[in-house]
Amino acid sequence: MIHPTAIVDPRAEIDSSAEVGPFAVIEGRARVGARTRIDAHAVITSGAEIGADNRVHAGAVLGDVRQDVAFTGAESFLRIGSGNVFRENSTIHRGTKPESETRIGDRNYFMQNSHVAHNCRIGDDAIVAGGAMLSGYVELGDRGFVSGNCVVHQFVRIGRLALLRGLSRTSRDVPPFCIMDGTHTVRALNLVGLRRAGISAPAIRAIRDAFKILFLRPRNLTRALAELEREPLSAEVVELVEFIRTSRRGVCFGPRVGTGEVEA
Repeated sequence: MIHPTAIVDPRAEIDSSAEVGPFAVIEGRARVGARTRIDAHAVITSGAEIGADNRVHAGAVLGDVRQDVAFTGAESFLRIGSGNVFRENSTIHRGTKPESETRIGDRNYFMQNSHVAHNCRIGDDAIVAGGAMLSGYVELGDRGFVSGNCVVHQFVRIGRLALLRGLSRTSRDVPPFCIMDGTHTVRALNLVGLRRAGISAPAIRAIRDAFKILFLRPRNLTRALAELEREPLSAEVVELVEFIRTSRRGVCFGPRVGTGEVEA
């Protein structure tokens, strides 16, 4: 159902089961999937492709052009999966280079005034809290949690089940399973998230042991990795090691000596 006051471009493709609220705007060749609800005053721009069962709250803007004075208007895309929630005034920008895309997976939750810039990659079941800002080309892994008013530098990767505490900032990659705060400093494991994700107790113990070696001892990270890899590794620890080894920006630091903690 499309409200009579909504402004919808005739080229837009809107599933018959979708709902478009009062004064919402759907531009150009946007696509809106089954059972997706778009509330009052939301804006969906040309190049946005939205899957099924999404909820777009009032004032959200999905698919607008990147914030770059050098942008020339090339065609690019925002591709969104299913079951996502975009709260009031959240903004998600489409890709910047011709034919490039920003991609959002499934069942993510973007709280009020959150911002996801051009060419970001968001996995599944992630949360971006109110006022948090992800710069261009950021990657946020499955079940990642970016707390309120965090800022993330462009090209940073945030691993699976990582958590950024409120008001933190990072220009370095955030390893999977870790809790980060302050300025790209990891202090603990996201034990609550690990348990909720169904990670077994032995696997969590293995991650904890690896975390201690990698981040809670004052040593060179390369040597810490070498020590860790002398023994067989669990699948989760392999994921952690590979994330660190493939980092181009470098990963977060451990806490200063005497201030670290691994939550029980």
